[in-house]
Amino acid sequence: MSTSLSSRQRGVLALLSVPAVGFTVLMVAFPVAYTLWLSFRATPLGHASHFIGTANYARLLHSADFWNSIRVSLLLYVLSLAMELVCGTALALLLFRMQRMPAILRSILISPFMVPPVVVGMMFLIILDPTIGVANWVLGWFGIAPSAWLASPMGVIPTIALIDTWQWTPFVALIVLGGLQSLPPSVYEAARIDGAPPHRVFWRITLPLLRPTLVTALILRSVDLLRFFDIIYVTTQGGPLNASNTLNIFTFHIGFELFQFGYASALAVTLTALVFGVVLALNQLRRAVAW
Repeated sequence: MSTSLSSRQRGVLALLSVPAVGFTVLMVAFPVAYTLWLSFRATPLGHASHFIGTANYARLLHSADFWNSIRVSLLLYVLSLAMELVCGTALALLLFRMQRMPAILRSILISPFMVPPVVVGMMFLIILDPTIGVANWVLGWFGIAPSAWLASPMGVIPTIALIDTWQWTPFVALIVLGGLQSLPPSVYEAARIDGAPPHRVFWRITLPLLRPTLVTALILRSVDLLRFFDIIYVTTQGGPLNASNTLNIFTFHIGFELFQFGYASALAVTLTALVFGVVLALNQLRRAVAW
């Protein structure tokens, strides 16, 4: 029996897909195209915009604030990603080995990533407050000098990375836990028969077999970290002294505080290109690992 569609059936299917295609174009393609178009224009407040070519892109290439925002974004990305992968893998191993852990405890361990980022930011803003925050009280209890946390230009990026790690480590752990549950038991049985110690089993068997899963977690968190905004805006708004002024925060400041929408659009296009470039590179890495 033939399963090919007639021309009339194909026409009906194409017609039925028009609303979905139209919605996609309206919600995705149009904003991207409009932002790209706006990036080639000057938008002085109170005056009509006009075409200026690549002047906005030339401006950002010669801007010290732009390069600082790139540096801060990449530093926060690398630091947060490294901590989340390490802590997420450790948490996944804990959950995998403690199968009889009470359900309520497992729920608590994986709950932080379900909390809205704005709530997380407000919560840590209180915890890390230099005067009333519990963090400095704990440091004092151990005899350690209090820290400025979010008010220190040197410590703000590690502090924000710790906040993000606290929230998103459970997300990475769930991904890695799924990978652990799919590993073949026969490999571990052979290692156990050979008398391989646990640390060697982890480094020689578990970790290599988990590489595709870890790369998947790497891609998912990379997309989110490169557009990191909410927690930074709630806690520091790019300060102190632009020490946490990521490309997202810088773009928001230019667009919605200085109302330079053309320049902000050029920054947004640059950020989009950066995210796509990193994701494409990581996809190539995932294919290489899977191969």
